[in-house]
Amino acid sequence: MTFTNTTRTDVLVVGAGPAGIAAATAAAENGRQVIVLDDNVTAGGQIWRGATVGQPQHTDPHKQRALEKLERSGARVLAGRAVFNADASGMLQALQETASARFAEEFRFEQLVLATGARERFLPFPGWTLPGVFGAGGLQALVKSGYPIAGKRVIVAGTGPLLLAVAAHLAEDGAVVSSVLEQAPLALLAPFAASLLSHPAKLLQGARFRAGLWKTTYRTGCWVVEAIAAPGGEKLEALRMTDGSRTWIEPCDLLACGYHLVPNTELAALLGCKFSGSFVQVDNQQRTSVPNIFCAGEPTGIAGLDAALVQGEIAGRACAGRSDTSLQRRAAKERGFADRMEKAFALRSELQALPHPETIVCRCEDVRFDALQGHTGWTDAKLQTRCGMGPCQGRICGPAIEHLLGWRAVSVRQPLFPVPLEALCSQDETTDINKSNELIEEKA
Repeated sequence: MTFTNTTRTDVLVVGAGPAGIAAATAAAENGRQVIVLDDNVTAGGQIWRGATVGQPQHTDPHKQRALEKLERSGARVLAGRAVFNADASGMLQALQETASARFAEEFRFEQLVLATGARERFLPFPGWTLPGVFGAGGLQALVKSGYPIAGKRVIVAGTGPLLLAVAAHLAEDGAVVSSVLEQAPLALLAPFAASLLSHPAKLLQGARFRAGLWKTTYRTGCWVVEAIAAPGGEKLEALRMTDGSRTWIEPCDLLACGYHLVPNTELAALLGCKFSGSFVQVDNQQRTSVPNIFCAGEPTGIAGLDAALVQGEIAGRACAGRSDTSLQRRAAKERGFADRMEKAFALRSELQALPHPETIVCRCEDVRFDALQGHTGWTDAKLQTRCGMGPCQGRICGPAIEHLLGWRAVSVRQPLFPVPLEALCSQDETTDINKSNELIEEKA
């Protein structure tokens, strides 16, 4: 039998990446009762994702210290919870799946911290649906989970600092990384690189990544225009790439391709938080426009690990009525870094011409690019073609279509992702923070 388990807490944090970990730790250390929800099986988020048992474990000392501090704080992490609904009055619902059942759990909170992170942006091009074509971060995550890559020829392409990091880690795991293609021109990258002199830790990290790729060609102002299939059409064989003036073909086994990041802001939108452009609007305490709701990390601006940590700490302390001007100065410095990064890695207009008429744009519903022509906007295209109505709910095709056609989704509705009916047809039961997991296990 399924049931809804209601748990109450002072502070509820959604997302157990660096920002969520920092927020939960700070709030708990300042006397608040804290629960952290995350849809992954372990804490760490995408940036601190760990290797599985049996795989080489590249221990990150920063992650280790953060997790140890989180555990000592008394904050409680509930993994495997995917949030699908929330209400600004102080209610949130999450789906938990076990081997034997699926449960819709309800959480009641006094304060909420959104630390939902970001995801990769994909831009459709001919052949992007071929086996062997991965998102840059997606391939890295698969390798960390045991996907064999040793000896395989890999090209990393797209835009953003993530490319160099992914390429370095893939090379560490035995991949033959032949090229890194960055679509941004050198004229934009050079000032950004120079600005890193005020961020020596970031500069050193970038230098280490590049040193590990000394055999790899790093090309700026270049991008992939087509993934070419091997005979039979069932796997990737080569890539056609360009620098805008000439085009050439390079063989490879795998492509890791991503065009920077887009924030996961669906939950913030559902709760009615105000936005500034694509990001959640916050004050210097990380408060959103909705009372008692805070936001930290990438949903407030793509700025990286250091920004996520300091914003999370500010939000957690604010939940306990504390503030720290030194933390706010650090956060302001990181926002400046984010602004410079956004300018340096802005998407070039040539990328809007990547898809051919027959190129699939919405992979969930197999909607071709030509099917979108003639529509007046996102809602019209969605109604007529089902674009964005698949399992990902527009999370993949939405940012791509925004870049290609300038359309933006006009609304967010619950459930935020498909939820089985059996998980919603459940009896109510209210428990406290210390008994929720025991009851779930017992009734499963």
